[in-house]
Amino acid sequence: MKHVLTIAGSDCSGGAGIQADLKTFAAHGVYGMSVIVSVVAENTTRVIGAQEITSRMIASQCESVFEDIAVHAVKIGMLPSERVMKTVASQLKKWKCRNVVVDPVMIAKNGFPLMDSSLGKSLIDHILPLADVLTPNIPEAQILTGMSISSVEDMEKAARILHGYGPRYVLVKGGHLTGDAVDLLFDGRQVRLYSEKRIDTKNTHGTGCTYSSAIGANLALGKPYDQAVADAKKYVTGAIAHAQDIGKGCGPTHHFYDLYQNGLTDNGE
Repeated sequence: MKHVLTIAGSDCSGGAGIQADLKTFAAHGVYGMSVIVSVVAENTTRVIGAQEITSRMIASQCESVFEDIAVHAVKIGMLPSERVMKTVASQLKKWKCRNVVVDPVMIAKNGFPLMDSSLGKSLIDHILPLADVLTPNIPEAQILTGMSISSVEDMEKAARILHGYGPRYVLVKGGHLTGDAVDLLFDGRQVRLYSEKRIDTKNTHGTGCTYSSAIGANLALGKPYDQAVADAKKYVTGAIAHAQDIGKGCGPTHHFYDLYQNGLTDNGE
């Protein structure tokens, strides 16, 4: 069995963050581990508050995992401050992490800022050069590039700018545009598009976390980058299509729908 680590914030309602990541890993047949950098009090309608974990504890969590267990991929989620970014960057370098998937989480589904937009420069400086795959949605890509994005052509321009910051691959997710849900992957030379029919639902809590975690799991399973993204896109689309109407706001995706229906068909063994 392959092992995947998530370094992110905790969502007590279970739909996003560490909880969504671990569910996604389990659905892909990989062993999930976690380093919590922030505890977020949230549900499907609002974020009540968040509290950062100290740098020492973040580093200790990383050390606890890496000194004992092989890590085949790392997913990075919410990094709420420059202090946390520097700590995580130091650990990624120390342990020579590979298959690093960075989801630059900035805003919760209900609009609550999980990271001050002014910290975009810090993310660019400390984290993006260490990323194998960067997975911003359109609002995040706009903050990181300073440009407006309203078309697939704009997404490509943004991906090229973001690639210049150091990631090996940039996946700009087009879910905030109209029409089919089109995502764009750029590797510095080639552009690939991944399109799925848009699903009319409000229950999309944690989709970004789920998507990036699925990419990480697929990379740990040995899939090439383009296939890892393609399979993750299909997985998250199915999870959204069968999303659960839990809570009074934006409910969570169904991380285990395909597993419950078809069993585990690709576990990398």
